[in-house]
Amino acid sequence: MEILVCVKRVPTVGGVLTLTADQRAIDALTSGFTISPHEECAVEEAVRLVERFGGAVTVASLGPVAAEEQLRACLALGASAGVLLETADGVETGAIATAAALHAVAAAGSFDLVLLGNEASDTGDYQVGIRLAHLLGRPVATGVKAISVADDGASLAASRTYRGILETFTLPLPCVVTVKEGINLPRYPSLPGRLRAKRASITRVAVGETGPAAGGDIRMTRLRVPEAPRKQATVLGHGPDAVPALMSVLAEIGVLS
Repeated sequence: MEILVCVKRVPTVGGVLTLTADQRAIDALTSGFTISPHEECAVEEAVRLVERFGGAVTVASLGPVAAEEQLRACLALGASAGVLLETADGVETGAIATAAALHAVAAAGSFDLVLLGNEASDTGDYQVGIRLAHLLGRPVATGVKAISVADDGASLAASRTYRGILETFTLPLPCVVTVKEGINLPRYPSLPGRLRAKRASITRVAVGETGPAAGGDIRMTRLRVPEAPRKQATVLGHGPDAVPALMSVLAEIGVLS
């Protein structure tokens, strides 16, 4: 079974974000990078399917040279090959151009299944998987929390919960599936896996201009880090003199009746 997993280099979830002086990039000195939890689960699911059916897992990413770090992390988890669709540093790519670039990889290989995270943790746009499936002309299921491939490898069942109801779709292979965190528990990379990933060769493919002139995509002007909510405390008083004010506050919030 040949599987392609598409991943994206994103800032570490929960990290403190600091922008460069021109406000057009994230200062990598203060924030690490990773792939989103959804994509970690996609890689794990692909590796498990290959362990069952045989074949290989290829991971692909659209991004700068530094995104090789994330591809090697996927190789350490059990992927067999990595493809970097290389863009210039600081280039912001929207869903339309991203799907088009990934389509070049997906269409060139004989992949039975293409897996993506349901959404990227930085933009949360939910678009790439559906757009990629449309370009490939393949059926797609999104928001999936369970995958079961038929024994004959001809189809798969993809399940998700929508408004409390379990939905299961049967898709013929080849197809595209976007998965959500929780579909599995990703493994930790082993030491042999890390060493193998460090020595592995990453295939690089140069990607041209991805702005509006290349298909009506978006163009980034600047980034902005929202202000964190400020915490405020009010001193009601000191010693016994603070008791009346404290009783008043407790009454207002319904603790006292």
